[in-house]
Amino acid sequence: MNPMLRALLPLCCLLLAHCAQSPLAPGSKARDHGNIGAGEGPAWKDGHLYFTDGKHINRLRPDGRTEVFRHSVSNGLLFDREGRLVSCDYGLRRVTRTEKDGRITVLASHHQGKRFNSPNDLCMDPQGRIYFTDPRYGPRDNMEILEGGKAIEGVYRIEAPGKTTRLNLPGSERPNGIAISADGRHLYIADNNNNTRGGSRRLLRYDLNAEGLCDGGKPKVIFDWGAGRGPDGMKLAHGLIFVAAGVNERNQWEHNEFKAGCYILSLRGRLVDFVPTAPDESCNCALGGPDGKTLFITSGNHLWSIGLRR
Repeated sequence: MNPMLRALLPLCCLLLAHCAQSPLAPGSKARDHGNIGAGEGPAWKDGHLYFTDGKHINRLRPDGRTEVFRHSVSNGLLFDREGRLVSCDYGLRRVTRTEKDGRITVLASHHQGKRFNSPNDLCMDPQGRIYFTDPRYGPRDNMEILEGGKAIEGVYRIEAPGKTTRLNLPGSERPNGIAISADGRHLYIADNNNNTRGGSRRLLRYDLNAEGLCDGGKPKVIFDWGAGRGPDGMKLAHGLIFVAAGVNERNQWEHNEFKAGCYILSLRGRLVDFVPTAPDESCNCALGGPDGKTLFITSGNHLWSIGLRR
């Protein structure tokens, strides 16, 4: 074999493997739906995409128009098994559920009598139980949940309205995005201490026991964004991890070596593909569309979408 071809063979094999495993069609590009207030929390239901802008929960209708669904300072969203919208209402430091008749049920606002920091993102396990993250970005003087005098930025499970359990997740600094495997055995945490120089910017995976809790074992680091903007919201689908991360403009705390977009990873942490977005940091993502094969990404209040081939 020609020596030059022999030298290029490993690279060619890597590229072929990459293409074979990517859920994106070769050459496909994401569509920018414009600045429609898509800051966070995308969730799909019945032909509508729901997302948050820091003041409202909005929804994108099938005809392309955007309307306000509910006034709420919210972040992460999901629909439960009964089709009710569950949201992290970080402005009021609680997790709520919008009932089908429009009533609001508070699922969690305190843990052991102390108010949460600012619930950020959430996921649901195979039993229908809600897990959520509770970081604090910004002022920290009114954080109430302490342990040994240290403010806790934790992960909780809602056992029933008003009753929560805090998970033991060593190695996590500031949990942000969260996802759970379809079999309930693994919990994924976007550990994003992004306003601290040298803070964690890693995607972590914890093993869960039969009760759906962590026994305190060390996490597996799936991917590390180093000194760049770390992971935010994420979804598990098609045997892959879709992670919103990165930033396009460097700032005082982090580099822009990892650009804004959706990082598509294998379950072992190999980068399979990347969908760039603009103008600002990429914050969250969701799968939806009529056939469930559209990836939606929120980035700087812009909504982006791209079709998947599987």
